[in-house]
Amino acid sequence: MSPQETLKKYYGYETFRPLQEEIINAVLAKKDTLAVLPTGGGKSICFQIPALMNEGLCLVISPLIALIKDQVENLKKKGIGVLSIYSGMSFVEVKQTLQNAAFGNYKFLYVSPERLETKLFLEYLPALKPSLIAVDEAHCISQWGYDFRPSYIRIANLREELPEVPIIALTASATINVQNDICSNLLFHKEHNRFQQSFARPNLSYSVFKPASKETKLLAILQNVKGAAIVYCKSRKQTTVVAELLRMNNVEADFYHAGLPSEKRTAKQDAWIINKTRTIVSTNAFGMGIDKPDVRVVVHYDVPGCLENYYQEAGRAGRDGKRAYAVLLHSSKETDDLIYKIETKYPSLVKLKMIYLALMNYLQVAAGTGEGLSFDMDVASFAQHFKLNILEATYGIQALSQEGLISFSEMMFKQSTVEFKSSKTDLEEFEILHPKLEQIIKGLLRSYEGIFDYPCIIYEKLLAGFIKIPHGDIVKGLVELHQKGIIDYKPTNEKPQIFLLKNRMYNDDFFIDVAAMTLRKAEATKRTKAINNYVTNAAFCRSKIIGNYFGERSATDCGICDNCINNTEAKLSTEEFKIVSDKIIELLKIEKLTYKQLILKLKPLRQRSLWQVITFLIAEEIIVNEEKELLSLK
Repeated sequence: MSPQETLKKYYGYETFRPLQEEIINAVLAKKDTLAVLPTGGGKSICFQIPALMNEGLCLVISPLIALIKDQVENLKKKGIGVLSIYSGMSFVEVKQTLQNAAFGNYKFLYVSPERLETKLFLEYLPALKPSLIAVDEAHCISQWGYDFRPSYIRIANLREELPEVPIIALTASATINVQNDICSNLLFHKEHNRFQQSFARPNLSYSVFKPASKETKLLAILQNVKGAAIVYCKSRKQTTVVAELLRMNNVEADFYHAGLPSEKRTAKQDAWIINKTRTIVSTNAFGMGIDKPDVRVVVHYDVPGCLENYYQEAGRAGRDGKRAYAVLLHSSKETDDLIYKIETKYPSLVKLKMIYLALMNYLQVAAGTGEGLSFDMDVASFAQHFKLNILEATYGIQALSQEGLISFSEMMFKQSTVEFKSSKTDLEEFEILHPKLEQIIKGLLRSYEGIFDYPCIIYEKLLAGFIKIPHGDIVKGLVELHQKGIIDYKPTNEKPQIFLLKNRMYNDDFFIDVAAMTLRKAEATKRTKAINNYVTNAAFCRSKIIGNYFGERSATDCGICDNCINNTEAKLSTEEFKIVSDKIIELLKIEKLTYKQLILKLKPLRQRSLWQVITFLIAEEIIVNEEKELLSLK
């Protein structure tokens, strides 16, 4: 079966999106491959189709529980054998899943990266015999990436165990430095392939506003732009406030965040997908793995932390190729706060040690123990218990995660499990006395082999369909069986989760790689400056700013962003451009200057025109923007 036939059979499409077919052919030729495709570019198809065409199992590594869940459910709907292992599963659950993957008829095994080095996984790895390794969200492997995960570094160990198995790494946004780091850290063979789609979105109009009232501006945007909309907010509380504001002004809206129960999140998401709800107001927990092509506008109610995040989130608008809008609202305080948060995100060694010891005490982990254990985590309770600021506690935990001591998942999805606790004789007597529960007991025994020997993952909705009982009654019945001691029923758990990657260190042996943390802080500062430049720059094409940031030097003016429209009449001629450029270089040869100082020295020139020249010189690395916003020659 050809790639096109496979595409048609499983996905129902006649043709591939740009670069998909080239990437698939490279993977089928067993070449290591890096694919940088924008949000909505169809990255999953690039490894799923080769895996379906080849013999053997595809091992998929992803750090995002929500994304794993979405892809697993989509593959199951297509009748494709798929399994997953992630933080929070018990030893028995993991072992059973690995046995099924090794000896069952499955095409995909999704795993979180921290599982790769466990003794159990390595024990089963030879039996898995993967034909392809897919690394999703591959930017996580780079220390220069915006979402560095130490556990990703250790993926390279798989190459030593499976030297002939090709790797495909996928990401939606990676600078050239990050791309090089991905290929290096995954030990790509010398003859590997890189595919990068242009970061330009010709149908997407970017704009930035600094309004007196964000509420008024948001309402005006949604009144002027019809169709499905996403509004991104930074806090869960704000999503509810903004959604209520919209509803009060006759805009159909609902809120969404990771703190909601699974069923509520699914219902809200489904209502938005079918356009029953026009606007979803959400934290960045929303959008992963959702393929809704007709989103007409994405509004960022707050400034995101970096351009990588902004590009991915804004890119959820206009996937159908029709005109769409990405709007960012900001205030001066927000851009100042981004710099302040860098200091909070990268705490001092003394502060980090204090948070680490507090966390270990909170989890009641003794020194020299704990590796491989996982715990439900209430960050607010932890912060309150140790009199920490909530941001301080959250960023401290994230810093410990980046140091490879723990793994922290803000939304951990753990599927329901059931194990029978009574003997078969006692069970027969119980069924006679409780005929209403007999059907559920029989359904469990027929559906899940081995349920007497170990906890089995169950799907309440599938069980309800199998024995033709309403879903709500199934859950009530399982709870009653648990209360009566017949089964051990653990329902779906979606609490934040801490997974200990190493034993608790003794106080005197506490060690953090300060040099590496300092480098990461410097890179984070650069990313903050890049998003600040995007927000405050009024002279340069916004699409071009994004393209240049990701190393796309051939990027051209989009002609439809706010800056392109506003500056059509303010553009300099080639001769004027050179005169201003030369004058700036002459001034900076003498001394370093801030932007405001340059304005004063070049007073007759329009500010927008001056910004055009400065931004060009920075992009071409002729001048640099140093600390305290000083401009100097490179």
